[in-house]
Amino acid sequence: MASTGKSLRLMVDHWLGTAPGDNVHVKEFRNRRSTDQRYVCVETLRAGGPVALFFFRHRDGTWCIYPPDRERPMIRMFG
Repeated sequence: MASTGKSLRLMVDHWLGTAPGDNVHVKEFRNRRSTDQRYVCVETLRAGGPVALFFFRHRDGTWCIYPPDRERPMIRMFG
């Protein structure tokens, strides 16, 4: 699912299949912009037990279920 323009709530609804009346709780969050550690762990209760997912905030402002790529040092050659 493309997350461009999608709120965190819409992403949670999509991935956890929540319905009106379902309780979704934030279990953990981190917002360290200096180290690009921005994520939220949300949890909901299902018949088989609790289900939790991590959502990561990317630099472009989108929320995804995979973490953003880290910037790596690069060697550039100029010719």
